Amino acid sequence: MRNTIIATGEYYHIFNRGNNKQKIFFDSGDWERFLFLILFMQSPITFPKIGRLLKQGVQSLALDIGKTVAEKRYVELVCFALMPNHFHLAVHELQEGGVTQYLHRLSTAYTKYVNTKYQRTGHTFEGTYQAVHVKSNEQLLYLSAYIHLNPREVSGWDGKEHIYPWSSYQDYRTENRWSGLIQPDIILDQFSNPSEYQHFVEESGARQKILLDIAEVSKA
Repeated sequence: MRNTIIATGEYYHIFNRGNNKQKIFFDSGDWERFLFLILFMQSPITFPKIGRLLKQGVQSLALDIGKTVAEKRYVELVCFALMPNHFHLAVHELQEGGVTQYLHRLSTAYTKYVNTKYQRTGHTFEGTYQAVHVKSNEQLLYLSAYIHLNPREVSGWDGKEHIYPWSSYQDYRTENRWSGLIQPDIILDQFSNPSEYQHFVEESGARQKILLDIAEVSKA
């Protein structure tokens, strides 16, 4: 059971993994579908024909309708990393109940998609998502670094996490691919340039600091 109280105006580290630690992505279409969901479910806008929309590509959709989603959102997505059997998000709750609504829509939509596509039943994720309250600016900085370093765990991506397509790290280092659908400024405004942020990520020891928080949540 999740013990963290979600409060408006606060930042949170959100994570969850596949049921029984199994993979949650099986082909490129699955990664793209989940990416669409974490970006576009930040607002109450509904998308009844996501498969048809995705023929345009997520990046094209972000440029096309991202502004409308951003204007109505109840959470802000700060950064993310999608892994083969789990995901990490840093989110900012803008409206009461926003994080809960966001994660409910996200997990429900993706589970329905997977079960339909692969003719499965049951849960895709291992219970309720986990949430860690970010209590300070320092913790938020280290959290962003931890999230962006996560792809090092994926075979073939150690040392290349800055170009990993399924995280927001490259959006911090070069151009934001998703328009206003992620909000990196709370992090990047504290560095003189993207290269300085990259140096912080690589030298920060963020993994050890944030893993302590995750370990405490896992014990609950």
